[in-house]
Amino acid sequence: MKYIIVVIFFVTVIINPAESQELDSIPNLKSVPYHSPSPPPEWALLQRQMMEALYPAAMEFVEKYTNPDGTLIWRDEWPGMDGSDDGYESFYNFPLYYALGGPKEIDLLSRKLWEGVTRQFTGYGQIVDEFDAGYDWMHHGESYTYFYFFGLADPTDKKMRDRAMKFAKLYFDDGTENSNFDSKLKLIRSPLTGSLGPRFVNTAEDWVTHRPILSNYPLPYDDIPNVTSGKDWNNDNKFQFILEALNNRMMKGDVPLNLASTSMMLNAYMYSGEEEYKVWVTSYVNAWMERTEKNNGIIPDNVGLSGEIGEHMDGNWWGGYYGWKWPHGVKNKLEATTIGASNAYLISGDDKYLDLPNAVIASVSNEAKEENGKKLVPHRYDQRGWYDYRPMQPMYPTHLWYMSRENKDWERVKDLLDPEEMEKLTYKKGKGDEINTATWLGYLEGKVPTYPVDILKATYNEMLSRLDRIREDTTTPDFQDVHHWLNLNPVVLEGLVQTMLGAPNHIYHGGLLHTSVRYFDPENRRTGIPADMAALVEQITDAGISLTLVNLHPTETKKVVIQGGMFGEHQIKRVNMIDKYPYQFDTIDHKFFQAEIAPGSVVKLEIEMTRFQNPPTYAFPWHGENIPEREINY
Repeated sequence: MKYIIVVIFFVTVIINPAESQELDSIPNLKSVPYHSPSPPPEWALLQRQMMEALYPAAMEFVEKYTNPDGTLIWRDEWPGMDGSDDGYESFYNFPLYYALGGPKEIDLLSRKLWEGVTRQFTGYGQIVDEFDAGYDWMHHGESYTYFYFFGLADPTDKKMRDRAMKFAKLYFDDGTENSNFDSKLKLIRSPLTGSLGPRFVNTAEDWVTHRPILSNYPLPYDDIPNVTSGKDWNNDNKFQFILEALNNRMMKGDVPLNLASTSMMLNAYMYSGEEEYKVWVTSYVNAWMERTEKNNGIIPDNVGLSGEIGEHMDGNWWGGYYGWKWPHGVKNKLEATTIGASNAYLISGDDKYLDLPNAVIASVSNEAKEENGKKLVPHRYDQRGWYDYRPMQPMYPTHLWYMSRENKDWERVKDLLDPEEMEKLTYKKGKGDEINTATWLGYLEGKVPTYPVDILKATYNEMLSRLDRIREDTTTPDFQDVHHWLNLNPVVLEGLVQTMLGAPNHIYHGGLLHTSVRYFDPENRRTGIPADMAALVEQITDAGISLTLVNLHPTETKKVVIQGGMFGEHQIKRVNMIDKYPYQFDTIDHKFFQAEIAPGSVVKLEIEMTRFQNPPTYAFPWHGENIPEREINY
């Protein structure tokens, strides 16, 4: 299986006085020189172009749609409980772009925009004390992925670090009736939670912006009095019966969707290293594994406040909020369990947690059928049994294979996805940047050797298309939906993440970005590969990766620190230079090392790793064990 990663960064960094120690003081740093002159490959040139183009594209977007204080140019009022997630989503990947090597200005801008959206939606009423007042963890995940990326971009920001602890502790048991979490039963007490605690009862105003959207979905229940169609969401008289059913059956107790909250806990852990966050993540995921085992291997979609499955659903294990029946079916179970299990694996080093999403895939795979050479799996369950047969989206089993690196999981991905998707890229821009995994897998298997060039061109074209739409946009705030800007954001990163980091991009609804490697610029003391460099992961196995490093500068040697895993979780055992005889073998035995690439060189390396050996952290190589703090103005 072959993987390619290309990395390009152009960076200048403001050095914190607390970090001004000499490079030689980086603990256990081993520096290895490499020399292999060669013309740069096409993928490297395309990736550099993409990295350079994204910044002016982002600035044009921001200048058109935001005020000088970072708020969106929009309405004076916005009703309901929905909206803050969409404000954050409009710029959610800006700090990731910086972490990959974007200019330093994008880091400060992304923090300013975060503050602006927070102030604006506090004014609207959706945010209270800097955190969403009460929403579900699919939407929280959309919001706070933005927040997690700040730790990758610059973990020394004291304000963001303090918020990380503050937000995570909203989900600690405070001993009151308004606690979001029951520490004894290990359950989050409602599908809708936040800074004001759990929501057990919702009003018509809470749902006002959702009703037109949900009218296009199946009903949550087929036995709601006086309600016969999804269109009844838009009927004021009949909507009251829908609302009553939601409040009586859905709002009290835990749902699998809440597993996305583990990213918030892990985010706090990677700033602080405090054990209580680790215990929270593993114990909560364990609780859902126990519920799944109790329910004969099928994850229940509702658990009551007493801890009983189906407590408010007449004993049924299906019918919960974002559950097996409504509104999306299996999708939300796949996303949330993969997020929770991956986080628990990352923080513990124990792959047993992957059994949880594997159980979800097994549940629907056991009911699969084949039509016209394609495997179809049921996406929903209710009193009729399994139904709504469709192909499974390949990104979910892809994430599981990527975490496990097990051959059986690789074969399962191929079995579940449409084989035609593996052979030719038909690029689609999802709400996030994570849906084009099938052809990437085909590339890894050697079926699509042009994929790195193909995906970089496709994402570049998507960026240009969005810029065209921005320039042609003559709408006014009164006619702009809350999703207006997130559908125009021209910072498109899927091609960069896949090629640079050899990984599927993060799951959009709150997943962390799990990768094989990460790069730092040691001379400028920042995240990202230095200017004039590129990187390409060509193979990934359980034993390690094959990595190509390119120095495009014709006269200067470039240094780059290569870290095992996005969070330093993988231990690098040995590095072998394989494109030159005699081979060069260097023992590292650390989570990072420094490569010195001679001018104009293209260097192919095999990096042997032991995966998930180190506690994950946001610390940069020169931070040591404790991340320094500083005040940043933005």
